[in-house]
Amino acid sequence: MLRAPLARPCARHAPSRLSASRLGVPAARSHLNLSLPHTRTRLPSRRSVQTQSAPFEPMRPPSPSSLGKPRAAREYKRSRKWGRRLLVFSAVTGSLYLIDRIAFASGVRRSLLTFGTGVLVAFDYKLNFRPEPFVGGSIEDLHRRSAERLSDLLRHNGGLYLKIGQAIAMQSAVLPPEFQKMFARMFDDAPQDTWKDVEKVIRQDFGGKSAAEVFGISFTGEEGKGLMERKARASASVAQVHWARLPDGREVAVKIQKPEIAKQVGWDLWAFKVVMRVYTWWFDLPMYSMVPFVTERLLLETDFEAEARNSEVMRKLVASEPTLKGRVYIPQVYPEFTTKRVLVTEWIEGVRLWDKNATTGRWLGGYGNGSAGILGQKLKFSSADMEAARREQRHNALDEKLKPEREQWKGRNGKGGLGVSNKDVMTTIIDLFSAQIFKWGVVHCDPHPGNIFIRRLPSGKPEIVLIDHGLYVYMTPKFRQQYALFWKSLMTFDNKTIADVSAEWGIKAPDLFASATLMRPYEGGDGSTKGSLTKEFSGKTKAERHYEMQQRMKQGIRDVLADEDKWPKELIFIGRNMRIVQGNNQFMGSPVNRVKMMGNWASASMFQDPNLPFRKRFTNAWRHLLFKTVMFASDIAFYTFKLRQWLGMGGGMEDEVEKRMQDMAKDLGVELQHEVFEG
Repeated sequence: MLRAPLARPCARHAPSRLSASRLGVPAARSHLNLSLPHTRTRLPSRRSVQTQSAPFEPMRPPSPSSLGKPRAAREYKRSRKWGRRLLVFSAVTGSLYLIDRIAFASGVRRSLLTFGTGVLVAFDYKLNFRPEPFVGGSIEDLHRRSAERLSDLLRHNGGLYLKIGQAIAMQSAVLPPEFQKMFARMFDDAPQDTWKDVEKVIRQDFGGKSAAEVFGISFTGEEGKGLMERKARASASVAQVHWARLPDGREVAVKIQKPEIAKQVGWDLWAFKVVMRVYTWWFDLPMYSMVPFVTERLLLETDFEAEARNSEVMRKLVASEPTLKGRVYIPQVYPEFTTKRVLVTEWIEGVRLWDKNATTGRWLGGYGNGSAGILGQKLKFSSADMEAARREQRHNALDEKLKPEREQWKGRNGKGGLGVSNKDVMTTIIDLFSAQIFKWGVVHCDPHPGNIFIRRLPSGKPEIVLIDHGLYVYMTPKFRQQYALFWKSLMTFDNKTIADVSAEWGIKAPDLFASATLMRPYEGGDGSTKGSLTKEFSGKTKAERHYEMQQRMKQGIRDVLADEDKWPKELIFIGRNMRIVQGNNQFMGSPVNRVKMMGNWASASMFQDPNLPFRKRFTNAWRHLLFKTVMFASDIAFYTFKLRQWLGMGGGMEDEVEKRMQDMAKDLGVELQHEVFEG
């Protein structure tokens, strides 16, 4: 085979050695590649590693020793450390959050929020409560933002915090108006829990049994079974109420505690104690001594077995009182279905006290008839009602309305009412709570309009039904007699007895305490407390006077709570009862002379008390007759205000009392709210 001779290139076309060496290819090889036909010319890439330790030699890689020491990779030790810390912190925080949420129903988080808000409010007052605040505007602005913070805290936490908020709302008359407006919304209904959540409570309290097994009901319309609505008819801060009809025909109210309350109550009360301890120290006010008693009462509100006992005690007392029998009704409790978190009572059909139109509207239920269920009568439930309930179960599961409304007494247009008088209603209510305070010493401390039902008797008179017996105070015989004597002395301006009783209770400001007890200015005292609180501040600005008056009012509170050991803690809740009853009377248009009626009960209880010696009871009976004669002057004042009210020249007696209390309170640096149940 013949081979073509290699052509010798001329010098002008021969590539230089420098060019070849730059390309990293030997000159001969480069020349050969250029001369071969159909061969793709590929230029080698330029080396990126150059060393100075040895001359460059083509086709020979550098030795490792010639490359020098390797450079260590950059390490981010600080970032890794903080990254690990952030990861551990997130894991721990997330775990604690889940444990708190599942085991304690967010009790720890709620407590931390309480501490944070409490410290913020306290610090704000410590810094800015002065005639000219350092920051944040005026004292009114300070009150407003503090009220908003506390109100938001209580409503956000819910549960027992709402109970505390309602207690503050009922005593908010001595708080700045900014607090009064904010806390008036504490009586709104709380959101209800789902049926799935509340049925867990039933299963836990009844050994794993479902609601259907416990109450003998069916949600699918089984014959011979009872009925139950899974959507609550009412929901409050601690519990919600469901309607049910047992297989034997009894209609009942099933009160079920919300499942988170049992987990939260310990944390909530502990947080309340800590905050009150700090405030007592920080603001130098004797408040903490009342905290153990208050927390004990609040804790009992979550024990439905205690509520059942209170209800039965009140039921027996009402039945034993001739003046109340047939006028007041306490629903029956069914103990076989009652536990610490489930309470089953008789279902009540009626009109709540706050519905004035339904109370006084024309009766369209027929002559000689009364409301459904009066005097404990069994509620009617026809076969048509049962068929309608079964149909509702099939079409509206979980949102069924099975209870017959029983509102025929409203007429076709729905505008009818019970046709009872406000005077009869309030007379019965005041008689009931006066008997509790002055005769029995067993006091229902939450008588707001939502806990009082009104029904019409066949005679046209009202029947008062009292529900929700969780918050009670039991007075000792000695304290009950002292309180009755104190009230009677207020009516007769017996300043010596008032001062003596106040001293036994550790109170240094008897006239101020007398006004707080009556819920109106007490005019029989020497006015020493008021005089010391209302000294003229000549040459001072309005802001300075306002600040000084609130400082003096603070001192007045110290005088009322002077001796914490002697001060009867029951007065906290008895005062709450008095304030609510006074608000109920004012809400209904002041139809009765509340102060006179309570004074009569106080005086009568002193000779009706079987524990007193006969001679003492006889003396008190004679004094009671004299007392009723003196009270005739109070009737003159009451009917004078009533005449003015009829003529459109002013409000009733309670409105006038409220106005005078407001004027007196302004002298003391306090602005009273006008409506107790506003909002």
